[in-house]
Amino acid sequence: MVRSTAARSRFRPRLLEVFNGNYGRADFGNDLMAGLTVGMIALPLALALGIASVPNGIATPFPAPALGIFTAIIAGFLISALGGTRVQIGGPTAAFIPIVLLIIEKHGYGGLLMATVMAGIILMIMGFAKMGSLIKYIPWPVTSGFTTGIAVAIIATQSGDFLGIHTSDPAPREFIARLHWLANHLPDVNVPSLLLATACLLVIVYWPRLGMKRVPGSIVAMLGATLVVACFGWQQSAGISTIGSKFGVGAIPASLPAISWPYFDLTMMRDLIGPATAIALLGAIESLLSAVVADGLTNERHDSNTELIAQGIANIVCPFFGGLPATGAIARTSANVSNGGRSPVSGIVHSVTLLCIILLFSKWAGHVPMAALSAVLVFVALRMGEWHEMKRLRTMPLSDAVVMVTTFSLTVIFDLVIAVEVGMVLAAMLFIKRVSDTTEVSQVFESDMLESQEQLLSGKEIPEGVLVYRIFGPFLFGAAEKMEDALERIEQFPKILILRLNLVSAMDATALNALESVIERFQKHGGAVILSGLHRQPLDMLRKAGFVNVIGRANLVAHFDEALTRAKEILAE
Repeated sequence: MVRSTAARSRFRPRLLEVFNGNYGRADFGNDLMAGLTVGMIALPLALALGIASVPNGIATPFPAPALGIFTAIIAGFLISALGGTRVQIGGPTAAFIPIVLLIIEKHGYGGLLMATVMAGIILMIMGFAKMGSLIKYIPWPVTSGFTTGIAVAIIATQSGDFLGIHTSDPAPREFIARLHWLANHLPDVNVPSLLLATACLLVIVYWPRLGMKRVPGSIVAMLGATLVVACFGWQQSAGISTIGSKFGVGAIPASLPAISWPYFDLTMMRDLIGPATAIALLGAIESLLSAVVADGLTNERHDSNTELIAQGIANIVCPFFGGLPATGAIARTSANVSNGGRSPVSGIVHSVTLLCIILLFSKWAGHVPMAALSAVLVFVALRMGEWHEMKRLRTMPLSDAVVMVTTFSLTVIFDLVIAVEVGMVLAAMLFIKRVSDTTEVSQVFESDMLESQEQLLSGKEIPEGVLVYRIFGPFLFGAAEKMEDALERIEQFPKILILRLNLVSAMDATALNALESVIERFQKHGGAVILSGLHRQPLDMLRKAGFVNVIGRANLVAHFDEALTRAKEILAE
């Protein structure tokens, strides 16, 4: 059923549709199996993301692996229960890792909790302001550039665990500094750990090709690596690091955390506005992109504003349990659909599955090798990066390539906040230039009118002392300069200037100011300006600015032939 725009603008979670009488036992069975499967897929990801998001030596309310699990449970439940997408699976995602590490490095874990709450508030404001549809207007070179940059940054953060490098000298967050760190510590590479990580990565990549898609490759790799290391005692004999050896035996508590009030500081809040906005934008982009993917798989239509509100609520609530930023996850959402999930119930089951796992099996989590979890994240990063777009750099327009490479480079070398800000500014400037380039300002000669196929021009004559110019395209501040340049080339001011604006769809304040300057110049030389064919938006703008009184109501006409008639009247005066 197609919903009206007004209905979609309200906060209406898709879970309510489950209770409208069309949800049966068979639907619940499908959602149950899908939720169980996605819960198993989310387990190694949540563990890996929690570990990757917290630098060594940083004080946190719970060990890093637990933070990822808690976020997946709480945010996953809230996003499914309150979201505007029927099959969305929410939780921590790899895209947040670079920005989370940056915030923790500068402001500690308390700063991250504060920034996450702020990001949640921003997301809710975006949802209630009906800005869900605006996210899709973020230029593709920007999103592609920072997405691939994030993928490279994730691989860099996992290099230590993947190679089995464990030294007292912690790996720096910055990309260039980390490369130097890796070069200095190449002799410290643990070969058994590297081989184990490589084997896990190969299992994750090739397991689905064996036709056993019901069992996730990441689970197979994690459990297989855990059993091998435990059975052969490689933790001691081969020096392979595990969750237990790095974070302690009780790395994952066998219960959910109690609610605690995050630390808030007004001075720090000002410093966190930029990072919080970056978290909100990244979360909005990823969740709505995931929702679009889900729409394509289920032939449904998501409510983007409700989805943003749900994402905001999840990010406000998670910090009260010590959690990380969360958003909709494309891979887990796709897996949910492919395994039969058709309603928010599957997402709720996914959260309950993770809760049951930590309640029943948390004491064995300490045996999971760090190499296996790093392989999971390297696989996620490899799938996340838009490498094929990088191959197209030579064939795409130079301006788009510059934006993409700049955003990518800034994301990798500096951080996501700077990359998004610079990328958006560059994209906006290029957009303005392109719009300006499409606008044409040209003089209309009598010979043009004789040859014109346009009925309004055909057979018309331009009286002596009248100059006619045509503006084609949006009349914005870039195009205003074109008009001024064209008119400055006039050697002798005519008595009357006619501006044909019937092909101008929009006008801004700069164009209005340019028009005012032109009229003042003509009136100063005893001339007049006539505007013809104004559309609603430009005409409304002129009226609100009091421009009608400046030019004279009689000099605003609907058609070109009326403009010629008005010109003859002025000449006859």
